[in-house]
Amino acid sequence: MHHVGVLALDGVFPFELGIPARIFGAARDSAGRPLYTVTTCSLDGGPVRSEADYGLAVSHDASLLAAVDTVVIPPSHALGPVREEGRLPDALREALAGIRPGTRIVAICTAAYVLAAAGLLDHRRATTHWREAGRLQRMFTAARIDPDVLFVDDGDILTSAGVAAGIDLCLHLVRRDHGSRTANDVARSCVVPPWRDGGQAQYIQRPVPEPGASGTAAAQAWAMERLAEPLTVAALAAQAHMSVRTFSRRFREETGTTPAQWLVRQRVDLARHHLETTDWPVDLVALRSGLGTGASLRQHLHAAIGVSPQAYRRTFRPASG
Repeated sequence: MHHVGVLALDGVFPFELGIPARIFGAARDSAGRPLYTVTTCSLDGGPVRSEADYGLAVSHDASLLAAVDTVVIPPSHALGPVREEGRLPDALREALAGIRPGTRIVAICTAAYVLAAAGLLDHRRATTHWREAGRLQRMFTAARIDPDVLFVDDGDILTSAGVAAGIDLCLHLVRRDHGSRTANDVARSCVVPPWRDGGQAQYIQRPVPEPGASGTAAAQAWAMERLAEPLTVAALAAQAHMSVRTFSRRFREETGTTPAQWLVRQRVDLARHHLETTDWPVDLVALRSGLGTGASLRQHLHAAIGVSPQAYRRTFRPASG
């Protein structure tokens, strides 16, 4: 069983602290057995103050981190010298130094400062909360901070954007470890989206309304059932009983993207599902996903997640199959 260790620093944000246990704890194999065990520790094994109006008691000290497979560090509002001076307190430095080589290390939100101060982000791509991205980049010039993504997977070092983006990152790890079927089951159990593509800005937009409400949601639901078919913006607008101009404006207001971009994203997601769950040739996957040709699928998949269909299938097909 994969062991996840969560390091609760003084001033930890309770919401982000609870994400690893909630997401990894919901992952089960086909027989219902847990796939992860999650243990929380503090630097000295004692209670920690939270950012909220209560403290937290834990049962382990930071020596736990030397025995786990993945370390997760949630953000804290009391990073002090880490955020202001780029300097790790001695106890935190010692805790990180005790992590075994090859252990996967995850920072949620502003915990990226901790990894950067430890030198773990040097010459690596990473992200953090968009409000902190510029400051983090200026303080740690050797890192490559991307403020426009929900998370960055750089192999054994992973970072997420603010707050709920930690959910996206933990779901990504479940997907990476056990395939999309398990990750989708976890997402359904936790009532969260299994995958959110795109930059952070689009999630500041208003939520998509329920299909019964006025707006474009009914047209989206209609299109989702017909992704393999030729679809036009005019056809979606007709489903919403709007002109193309009104529909396009309303669609962008509700989703933060254009109808054409949204269709491509849904078709890429469908293609990924087919790559993970079937042995179909790439051309057939492209056809059944509405992307037309294998060349088109390769182009869109690489633009979305930076890999080829064959590489994606090698990554996820063995685990999900």
